Amino acid sequence: MYVEEIFLTDFRNFERVDLKFDPAINIFLGKNAQGKTNILEAIHLAALGKSRAAADFELIRWDCPSALVKLKFFKTEIEHNLAFELTTGKRRKILFDANSIRPRDLVGKLNSVMFSPEDLFMFKNSPVNRRRFLDGEISQASPVYFSDISAYGRLVDQRNNLLKKIREGFARPDDLDLWTEQLAGVAAKIVIKRLNTIYKLNFLANLMQRKISSQVENLTVEYDFHGLEDFDREKFKNIGIDPENLQNFPGEEIVEKAAVLYHEILKARKFSDIKRGSTSLGPHIDDLKFFVNGRELRLFGSQGQMRTVALALKLSELQFLKSETGEYPILLLDDVMSELDSERREQLLIFLRREKIQTLITATDAAYFPSLYFGKIFKVSAGEITETI
Repeated sequence: MYVEEIFLTDFRNFERVDLKFDPAINIFLGKNAQGKTNILEAIHLAALGKSRAAADFELIRWDCPSALVKLKFFKTEIEHNLAFELTTGKRRKILFDANSIRPRDLVGKLNSVMFSPEDLFMFKNSPVNRRRFLDGEISQASPVYFSDISAYGRLVDQRNNLLKKIREGFARPDDLDLWTEQLAGVAAKIVIKRLNTIYKLNFLANLMQRKISSQVENLTVEYDFHGLEDFDREKFKNIGIDPENLQNFPGEEIVEKAAVLYHEILKARKFSDIKRGSTSLGPHIDDLKFFVNGRELRLFGSQGQMRTVALALKLSELQFLKSETGEYPILLLDDVMSELDSERREQLLIFLRREKIQTLITATDAAYFPSLYFGKIFKVSAGEITETI
């Protein structure tokens, strides 16, 4: 999988850009705040349908009514075209091979993995960032999962609204039963898919961690059923679900067993959930824990270890998506070379060249890259991009 060409009109600080990429490594050099990251942002938008901007109008160039993002890319050697039309005050329009598609149908068309300095804080910040990492990874490999996680979010919102109405006397406690049953079924599917992914991720991420750390560090990822009491945790273990001893869970039988448990626990918590006005159990509040050589990274990890683990996770995400889809995704590295020492930078570039992964890298200093042929180098200045010869 690789992007051959990108065309931008009035996107971020670019008036007009038409670039042809190398299938290997593409480097964007320039000072800060010149627009380097905006190229990566456009591809990230095309892959996931979302950007780090809060709203579409923030992606449109100042004082312009609309913006256009067009890509030509190859997936399993078949050419595809993807276009985003962003207009202030209107819903975005997405075209895939000239046919209009819904945002929820976009995920999986073009796969990408983005690594930015913000990822280094994933281990310290809110659990929502860790869930977003895991859900984004799975969604690109499984559109069904993306649909499930979207449906689950709506169910949680609806159940929480009903809980508040019951607490305020505008609905009956029995009105909750149907929502609880639906929520339990979707929660079980999501959690089993997450556990299966972490089972694979543990092997891949530890392999990458050992390579990056010169074989001295082992990385383990655990799933945390947040808010689950010890006696309920034992019930999950009794049906074979133990976050500290993961295995692969094939088939629907384990999903059905987990759904029964979620339903049972949520029913038992009905009145406590009504009192608090929110759903106290489920994948919307679960978390991930990372351990390096048996010590929890969030509590005991050094800044250097966090950098290494973040990189190992992103590289394992590449491998995971390849194992699920048959191709490597596009890798987007936003100003991370300055966060790595020279040995790690060199090992990373060697890996990318060997695996033939199309990569777009932003950097402020050409010295981060040895004098080897990497594909194409672009210079970015004040919204203008020129390819160096």
